[in-house]
Amino acid sequence: MRSTRATAAVERLKARSGNPDYAMMRTSAGLFCLLLGPAADPASRLSDLLELDAFVAFVNTFGPQIPRRMTKNDAAFEKQLVGKKPLV
Repeated sequence: MRSTRATAAVERLKARSGNPDYAMMRTSAGLFCLLLGPAADPASRLSDLLELDAFVAFVNTFGPQIPRRMTKNDAAFEKQLVGKKPLV
């Protein structure tokens, strides 16, 4: 099923936000919409109707974000990259 990516994105949003009321709606045309609360309420729509890739990208950027883990090696590598001049 193609909506598995969309469902997983909504589940990640629920986990990040701590709000289990987020839901996804899929139309017969294959478009997706993010909802908050019951699907019958049109005011609960948090997004427009989007295709799968656009919907997943929207849901991944929606709500609180988990900070990326940074190890000492990652920090040292990024520090080295800042001083590098591009090869021309």
